[in-house]
Amino acid sequence: MALTARRAAVTRGMENAVPELRSKARTHLAGKRAALEEIGNKVATRGTRLAKKPECSKASTKPVKGPSKITNVTVPPKPPAAVNCALKETFLKVLSPVPLDVSMKEEDLCQAFSDVLLNNVEDIDAEDWQNPQLCSDYVKDIYLYLRELELKQSVRPHYLDGTTINGRMRAILIDWLVQVHSRFQLLQETLYMCVALLDRFLQNHPVSRKRLQLVGVTALLIASKYEEIFCPDVTDVVYITDNAYTCDEVREMEIVILRGLNFNLGRPLPIHFLRRASKAGEADAKQHTLAKYLMELTLVDYDMVHIHPSETAAAALCLSQKILGHNKWGTKHVYYTGYTEDDLVMTMKHMAKNVVSVNENLTKHIAIKNKYTSSKLLMISTIPELSSKIIKDLASSL
Repeated sequence: MALTARRAAVTRGMENAVPELRSKARTHLAGKRAALEEIGNKVATRGTRLAKKPECSKASTKPVKGPSKITNVTVPPKPPAAVNCALKETFLKVLSPVPLDVSMKEEDLCQAFSDVLLNNVEDIDAEDWQNPQLCSDYVKDIYLYLRELELKQSVRPHYLDGTTINGRMRAILIDWLVQVHSRFQLLQETLYMCVALLDRFLQNHPVSRKRLQLVGVTALLIASKYEEIFCPDVTDVVYITDNAYTCDEVREMEIVILRGLNFNLGRPLPIHFLRRASKAGEADAKQHTLAKYLMELTLVDYDMVHIHPSETAAAALCLSQKILGHNKWGTKHVYYTGYTEDDLVMTMKHMAKNVVSVNENLTKHIAIKNKYTSSKLLMISTIPELSSKIIKDLASSL
């Protein structure tokens, strides 16, 4: 009973204090709301109608009262009805199959088409949310970053011009590195990264012919340390060169390469983009393996050193589809690779030329072809489709 009486007394005291606090708050805030009320920040309540704003066709300049230092604010004119009708008509033309007006700007149409197509593209990462290794929440941003990075770490076309090394020597070295890579049973990423390090280093730091092989095996060693769980030892690298170099020379060249590249080793690789493209195109094992074969043949081709990895991967998959007669290069391919079929024609011609060269024994660099005769790789280099009319026509049109 005593506790109940005490609670009732406290409640009566609070009720008596509330009106006094409200009156003090009004007195304290009376002068501070005046400036804000001048700007017109009042909120319309029930029973209060907002004043209808007059429509203006021309730009008007009105002074604004209040504490702001801005004296004049220019109100932009309302777009005339003719402009709205033109925009509406343009949008309807984009959505309709009727032929478009030639007088319209091409960039406006491309943007409108892109906005329409994006709404209909299937999200290939929607079902990967349960697997944290697939990074489904960030994978699109990751590949956008890789596309930016491949531009920063690009290779110049014909970068060996004016040096003591030419494209034929580079092809001999890479053909030998493919055999070494197979002997050590290294990952695919290691081979692609080795060639990327080799090209990026040689384009800014020319070396003599005697040290070219040293640069190649050292690049393979660096790529192994970057990609492999268990990488070859320095003594293994020296042994594979038939003791042409010493362990100290390999370590010194390793330091020179790392400093020359400023330790920027994370260049995007074609195999990264190919996996993404194959997932978007729902490619089967044969189609994906054939694309890998076409893509790996480009490593030896000196004329293709400047092509970006994303374009190489997209062209390899597109040509693989044409050879095997599978699904066409559709909207989903364009969206997830960033290339239309017309963008890839020239790269596909170079790939077809490489296939014809190894099939007709026009080149001595056949390590990659022999590698893909293995049953583990579906003996993809021996399929009869590689001698089809599509390959020959593309190669002859180069």
